[in-house]
Amino acid sequence: MSVILVIDDEKLQRDILRTILEDEGFETHTASSAEEGLEIIKKIRPDVVLTDLKMEGMDGIELIDSLPEEPFKPTTIVMTAFGTISSAVDAIKKGAFDYLTKPLDKELLLVTIKRAAERAILQKENLRLQKDLYGKFSFEGIVGHSQKMVEAIEVVKKVCSSNVNVLILGESGTGKELIARAIHYNSPRKTKPFVAVNCAAIPENLIESELFGHEPGSFTGATSRSIGLFESANNGTIFLDEIGDLPALTQSKILRVLQDKEIRRVGSRDSIKINVRIISATNKDLEKEIINKTFREDLFYRLKVITINLPPLRERKEDIPDLVSFFIKKYNREFGKRINGIDDNAMKAIIEYHWPGNIRQLESVIERAVIMCETRNISLKDIKSELRFIQGSGILDIDLPDEGINFDELEKELLKKAMEKANGVAAKAAKLLGMTYKTFWYRWEKLGSSSPKKEAVP
Repeated sequence: MSVILVIDDEKLQRDILRTILEDEGFETHTASSAEEGLEIIKKIRPDVVLTDLKMEGMDGIELIDSLPEEPFKPTTIVMTAFGTISSAVDAIKKGAFDYLTKPLDKELLLVTIKRAAERAILQKENLRLQKDLYGKFSFEGIVGHSQKMVEAIEVVKKVCSSNVNVLILGESGTGKELIARAIHYNSPRKTKPFVAVNCAAIPENLIESELFGHEPGSFTGATSRSIGLFESANNGTIFLDEIGDLPALTQSKILRVLQDKEIRRVGSRDSIKINVRIISATNKDLEKEIINKTFREDLFYRLKVITINLPPLRERKEDIPDLVSFFIKKYNREFGKRINGIDDNAMKAIIEYHWPGNIRQLESVIERAVIMCETRNISLKDIKSELRFIQGSGILDIDLPDEGINFDELEKELLKKAMEKANGVAAKAAKLLGMTYKTFWYRWEKLGSSSPKKEAVP
């Protein structure tokens, strides 16, 4: 039920309006002056305010200027005599939803009130969704208290209020897009678009059109104008994930966007000015790519005004219990389960695992465990098929040497054994390790493993 506040210094008018609105099912309150109306607004937070324009003391326009913005500004309709319509137009300019002329027409009154009430409902829903969205990507929503994550979050907090370009570095699955969204939704651009682009997923022959748009007839199949992703993100943020995979020609065009603040659609001679913040991310060593002449040095320095390094999960294991708890709660809600937590043996296995797929892999394991768990606590049997290198491999049972274990060497050995078992087929080796093909190759190249035979790689 929508709540309406009627403000009029004529008692008879207030009583008539109250009767009409209550008969239609609206919860209706009245005030005899704008000053009294403001006090009532603070208490009941009405959806719609129906106010006379000319009153003793504060008038309707002054009332509109004084309406509280939080938690949301009520939708306002002003009533005015026919001879003062110009004042009503001024009220519209100040933010009033509509105006009605006296004497009021009952049908027009109800239609206008219902429209205003519907608008108020939409405003409330929009604010709720925005609050949920901002909450999801607030700093508190980033799980982690390890020193490396605390340092990363401190950098994120400092760059939010600026417009500088940010480069996020980290392995696949470490949460680079989450950080990019946190920067956007805690910045002055938060009400503007956030557009995420996976540069590695767009075919090379289409990437320019996808990013910058095209005009009809610019290439075969271009039958109509298309707005590119940069233009869609205007006044907001564009997140270029896997930017290290961009072809050389596209790199030069993005450099131009950074320098000139404008784009040009494919097939067009006209430039379009844009105001876009660029946040980019990669799991590649761009400095190494520069040496290899596969990434432009000038673009690299334009993108990395601020650099944020996200640690892999194996380097922030103290965060794993909190992440596990977070994912259990998340999938309890999604699947209607009531899992209380995870037993000690399962948690020990999870903490000791190397997590080549990082947080994304951990989330996948917990999601499956929540689905499969038949008790109130996740146990080892609920996760052992996912952590196949812990179960049955003897990794957890080995005696640790006094000098400890070199995890990189251990992982390198596992990768090699997987490749041997898969007869050099990388896709099969990745499947054996529970990794994506892309993650497998990233780890393989990073650890300096020798390349398998060319014909053996899909």
